[in-house]
Amino acid sequence: MKKVLQLCCFLLIASSIHAQVVLPEREQAKVIDEILGERFNTVVPALMERTGIDMWIVISREYNEDPVLRTMLPSTWLSARRTTMIVFYHDMNKQTIEKLAIARYNVGESIKASWDMNKFPDQWDALVDIIVSRNPQKIGINTSEHFAHADGLDHTHYDMLMKKLPPAFKSKVVSAEPLAVGWMETRTEKEMQIYPKLVSITHDIIAEGFSNKVVTPGVTTTDDLVWWFRQKLTSLGLITWFHPSVAIQRSDSTSFEHLRSFSNRPKDDVVQPGDLLHVDFGITYLRLNTDCQQHAYVLKPGETDAPASIKKAFANSNRLQDILTSNFKTGRTGNEMLLASIKQAKAEGITPSIYTHPLGFNGHAAGPTIGMWDMQQGVPGSGDYKLYPKTAYSIELNSATYIPEWKKEIRIMLEEDGYFDGTNFRYIGGRQEKLHIIKY
Repeated sequence: MKKVLQLCCFLLIASSIHAQVVLPEREQAKVIDEILGERFNTVVPALMERTGIDMWIVISREYNEDPVLRTMLPSTWLSARRTTMIVFYHDMNKQTIEKLAIARYNVGESIKASWDMNKFPDQWDALVDIIVSRNPQKIGINTSEHFAHADGLDHTHYDMLMKKLPPAFKSKVVSAEPLAVGWMETRTEKEMQIYPKLVSITHDIIAEGFSNKVVTPGVTTTDDLVWWFRQKLTSLGLITWFHPSVAIQRSDSTSFEHLRSFSNRPKDDVVQPGDLLHVDFGITYLRLNTDCQQHAYVLKPGETDAPASIKKAFANSNRLQDILTSNFKTGRTGNEMLLASIKQAKAEGITPSIYTHPLGFNGHAAGPTIGMWDMQQGVPGSGDYKLYPKTAYSIELNSATYIPEWKKEIRIMLEEDGYFDGTNFRYIGGRQEKLHIIKY
């Protein structure tokens, strides 16, 4: 009964600060559409110029949405409608951008319906007419070997397009991978005005979850905490893009193991004094995502702070963050940044593991992959993609440190969200630099 009452109390905890930050649905829609309009007019033509693709065709069927198309739909569209076709045509000479929907209706305010059904009863014929009349040099379609985000054109629609295209235009069809990835990874000024609020909410919820408001040592389990984080988001009118996780490292015979930490955690592990807690948690708001990992220490009777050895372990991972972000240079590949950072960390006596990823419309977003936990020598394909300005990342990594009192190594697994402006890297909402402390 005590445990049930405690869980009920968890669900009643409210945060008026967060409630004020989260906009009503109507206001959220306005922000989303404003940002989307800006992106169509600035991000798309700049990327088409950069990639040399002067026509970009995005085709998607209702409930089988291309990942790119999902980010282009207006706020009131929760899916594509029937078969939705969007064409961007950038006239490189005139420096103009056309945004056309081969559809029965406009796709939001920015993309106008351009299908004359009287002239072209067949939607594909209308698409071909637009292609032929513009006569592009490169026709980009969303196919990609290495990026799921850029591989959204399904097999059926690819076959239909190639069947309908006149022979002279088939040779102009290219993968729009660099264009699609660029669209997904590029963050605008308006988005970066919003992002600190998302990170602040994420950090504040973690701080609350890792406090005596929520945790009662000897009673609260890791699964209690996981569901507290999920319920907290729901109570604020927010959602998460992945189920949170909470894990414990403690003075026992269990050694750290990546698979156990990431997917095979005990669900009913009771939090005890002397435990080192870890949470992996992120939110989705205004079509943007956060992804954060932080730690807390549960004081033992008589303790006023975490042991010096654990604080030193935490400092090692902070230092590993600094090493990695110092290697962010425009034009470097994810693999180059990974290998340079690992080499430097080892030279400084740190045992590193780096698995950093882009962040934005997705939690695991498009852009350069900077290691995976099981691929520390480099990641073929997405790891060969270069770093561009105006992009965001989850700086995700860990370092191993031996704890004499526990007679074993622990891993401090940190993840904080940051932004690269082309010259400098910065944390969007700061980073954890000391452990959360839970009193016994």
